[in-house]
Amino acid sequence: MATPGNKSLNEGIPTIQDAFVVIVRTEWNDDIVSKLEKGCKKILKQQGVKFKILNVPGAVEIPFAIKAYAESAENKADAFIALGTVIRGDTPHFDYVCKAVTDGVLSLNLVLDVPTIFGVLTVENEQQAIERVGGKHGHKGEEAAITAIKMIAMNRSFKR
Repeated sequence: MATPGNKSLNEGIPTIQDAFVVIVRTEWNDDIVSKLEKGCKKILKQQGVKFKILNVPGAVEIPFAIKAYAESAENKADAFIALGTVIRGDTPHFDYVCKAVTDGVLSLNLVLDVPTIFGVLTVENEQQAIERVGGKHGHKGEEAAITAIKMIAMNRSFKR
């Protein structure tokens, strides 16, 4: 379910063979992140993509977990998906966390040979988060999975 501004996201989802995605999700704001994860897994299963879930305490830890997994001897991932929810509070902590996780994911996309998809909600309040896990703004977990599949296909096309 794409947002009103991105209706074409669901169109042309490529069929990919033998793909493996690592989803790194936060424990913080678990009620929302679980919904992101559920939507993400739904699309990956529909498309026959295998996946693994890694849990980290908070959003700042997502880039470390992705980098550590990418450097490990485990199954090589075709893509990573970062899932989390950061809700603004009364202090500047929100700004620091959002910048850290955003910069971390950007850095991973520049150094890893596979894509890292940004599925972290950065919202003002819980209502905005709910609107993005199946509400009027679509389902960002599903969108992250679709984006991963499209990026895997693109990355593979470069290696032919």
